[in-house]
Amino acid sequence: MSSAFGKRPDFLPFSRPTIRQVEIDEVVDTLRSGWITTGPKAERFEKEFATFTGFPHALALSSATAGQHIGLIALGLKPGDEVITTPMTWASTVNMIEVAGATPVFVDIHRDTLQIDERQLEAAVTSRTVGIIPVHYAGAPADVDAIMAVAARHGLWMFEDAAHGVGCFYKGVHVGCFDRLGVFSFHPIKNITTAEGGVLVTRDGELAKKLRALRFHGLEKQAWNRYAEGGSPQVEIVLPGFKYNFMDMQAALGIHQLASVGEFNARRRELSALYDELLADVAEVEPLAVPAYDHFHTRHLYVLKVLESARLTRDEFIAELKARNVGTGIHFRAVHTQPYYAGKYPNWIGNLPVAEWVSERLCSIPLFPLLSEDDVRYVVAAVKDVLAHARSAGAPARN
Repeated sequence: MSSAFGKRPDFLPFSRPTIRQVEIDEVVDTLRSGWITTGPKAERFEKEFATFTGFPHALALSSATAGQHIGLIALGLKPGDEVITTPMTWASTVNMIEVAGATPVFVDIHRDTLQIDERQLEAAVTSRTVGIIPVHYAGAPADVDAIMAVAARHGLWMFEDAAHGVGCFYKGVHVGCFDRLGVFSFHPIKNITTAEGGVLVTRDGELAKKLRALRFHGLEKQAWNRYAEGGSPQVEIVLPGFKYNFMDMQAALGIHQLASVGEFNARRRELSALYDELLADVAEVEPLAVPAYDHFHTRHLYVLKVLESARLTRDEFIAELKARNVGTGIHFRAVHTQPYYAGKYPNWIGNLPVAEWVSERLCSIPLFPLLSEDDVRYVVAAVKDVLAHARSAGAPARN
């Protein structure tokens, strides 16, 4: 560290959820009500999420991964099928394809935005392809029209991974249900949180009916109603399902988080704009580009690529930021390079050059609504100090 850089005394985390007194009071109210699992507040949250996104059916679940799992089952995915997706995603996107016995087929990404490269989709389609899972990355949408055009030509479904996409719009329409299904995540680092949790959205009433049964033990009707006043404890199992239900304690957070998502996203955009301004003259790191097509970006993540000119690796960059009390994340290591997938599908290694290049260079820096402008300035000062120290150390630029 240079003598000109003043290290802050406390650690600045990569992310921190915005939990206010209104959420705390609602959780306490839920605890006192005696109804802490799936109940009326979970149902309220589902209705409000459906209204917010503009989709008629929203099904809250224990996680987005649970939504991906039963969504693929409901779409009829079976062993031997192929699903096209991106390697630049959290592993659950691909894991759920794999556990269904189907085969993930990867296409590369755009280096500037890290969105799935829609130009490569056509060549990836085979006689076994049944669907496409695009990922709306870092708060921006993938190019839905181009993806849907390929899907339509080949009779494929599209299942949108919108884990990063609460409040994100593509050409004026909320992401998540341009075709059959979409899934959202409410993990604590997301734009709204319910601690853990997720939502599936669909326009298809019959599909929603099946998903409700898959979500909770095969019951078509809301299970909580059987214990409410006037309800009946009798149940009917219509198919073998799972226990992926969403609790009122989660909904107690979610109903107020959802009401504030516009405010949260506006703050993220303000902070991202300040990062853009302060990093504009730092040649050794490259922020994500904004897609050229019409969209509304929620700035879920602020991602840097640590370039060869930085004279240190991404992992060294992360370690140096940590030494300066700045937390970071990696979103993501390309899935096909993870040990399981590299072992089972070794032919992918070397055939997704952009994803592999990016995977070694990605670093997410702090971005969340509670961050202050001074925090942003500190992070940028730390980045510049790390890079200046690497230059002064005399290490050669990497190839």
